[in-house]
Amino acid sequence: MTISPCISICKTDPATGYCWGCGRTSDDKIKWKDKNTSNKWKVENLKTLKSRLEDWQLKRFNESYESKIKKKHE
Repeated sequence: MTISPCISICKTDPATGYCWGCGRTSDDKIKWKDKNTSNKWKVENLKTLKSRLEDWQLKRFNESYESKIKKKHE
């Protein structure tokens, strides 16, 4: 099961509607919490989220998300 991309930096950019921490929209966040959302959708959505982030945001997201995954598996 794919882990939520939330990295606890929850602030929406008013210009894009994307979360500054993870790149999700409000609709993305709702769908991630829905127990009926497929893992396939989540994997594809992660690719979309990463394409919304650039430079330091993408670097920090990747570092934080990898750390979150590692902690989950310890």
